[in-house]
Amino acid sequence: MNMNTVNLQLSVNGRQVNTDIDPRTLLVQLIRDQLHLTGTHVGCDTAQCGACTVHLDGRAVKSCNLLAVQADGAQVTTIEGLAPDGELHPMQAAFRDCHGLQCGFCTPGMVMSATALVQERPNADAATIRAHL
Repeated sequence: MNMNTVNLQLSVNGRQVNTDIDPRTLLVQLIRDQLHLTGTHVGCDTAQCGACTVHLDGRAVKSCNLLAVQADGAQVTTIEGLAPDGELHPMQAAFRDCHGLQCGFCTPGMVMSATALVQERPNADAATIRAHL
């Protein structure tokens, strides 16, 4: 580690990651550029669109708005880790079956947000789901 980097240790999709990074690195940059997990997309860079949503210790967060060092010691799940056995996660299947894909760019972030919502509020009504998403 040199003076311009910090050591970061976290779990991404169940795999331990130990790397030296610039402390200004955003979590989305770590995920996409260093770990080459490109399902997490950068849409707006202002945390408005949600295309960059991942789970951080089980909670949905916008990774374009979070420094990677803030995830030190945490468990991160990206869209690639949602269904590690190769089968679609039930939320992915629901998006496919109900034609919730549009162009597909924001779909991974929407799936991650929807999955977190169901875990946090399994009995959410339609208005709550609309407001959350």
